[in-house]
Amino acid sequence: MLDTAAETLLVNRQNIPFALDEGIAHRAAIGLVVLATDHTIEHEWRQMLRLDGVAFYESRIMNSATITPETLAEMERELTRSAAVIRPGEHLDVMAYGCTSGTMVIGEDKVFARLREARPGIACTSPITGALAGLKALGARRIALLTPYVDRINRMMRDYIEARGIAVPVMGSFNHDNDNEVARIAAPSLEAAILELGAEPSVDAVFVSCTSLRVAALIEHLEARLGKPVTSSNHAMAWHALRLAGYRDPVPGFGRLMRL
Repeated sequence: MLDTAAETLLVNRQNIPFALDEGIAHRAAIGLVVLATDHTIEHEWRQMLRLDGVAFYESRIMNSATITPETLAEMERELTRSAAVIRPGEHLDVMAYGCTSGTMVIGEDKVFARLREARPGIACTSPITGALAGLKALGARRIALLTPYVDRINRMMRDYIEARGIAVPVMGSFNHDNDNEVARIAAPSLEAAILELGAEPSVDAVFVSCTSLRVAALIEHLEARLGKPVTSSNHAMAWHALRLAGYRDPVPGFGRLMRL
């Protein structure tokens, strides 16, 4: 048996020539700030953004699992730090903040200002930003809103959407403030609620608010049942991030919005 310490190094080639390509994100590089408690957003984005040349890179931001206006507002002070650790010094096309109710409470302008402290001049989105842009692109004027939130947040959400030109005549909520449990609301419960609210003749689309709810994989089936567009926080933000990054191709299998 050879003594490894005495073995002779036969090859030690250095400075081997290499070429660089454009990398895995040559069509869209997206930074994503995810809540510390979130179970769902990365899972759904991996399903929807399995696209050649598209990549997203995420960090986490501390938050309370109990969702109230007060706990949501606390996240503003950590946004810049969370954005700053995503590929520092490397190019990103878009920065996204993954909290629908948090963006509403803090305000889109403030959220984007905090993100741009780490990434000056970058295009920004959030779930509510993407949802409003997506609903308008779909031509939706009157929507059904489904949330898991407590009533204080539901009322704020309805007012926020209506102040931006989309009526919300139909609402429904699971009325639950624990984000860890919201992430485990089962598909049959989500389907039943979406179909019930979406069936109201006064609405022309459904928006499901909250990045913890697992809706993206259900959308194609739900739209076929309802004959109306359906979108959700993760779904709409993914669509908007792609479009802000300049990616225009349709993404099949995830409903009308992703095919626009």
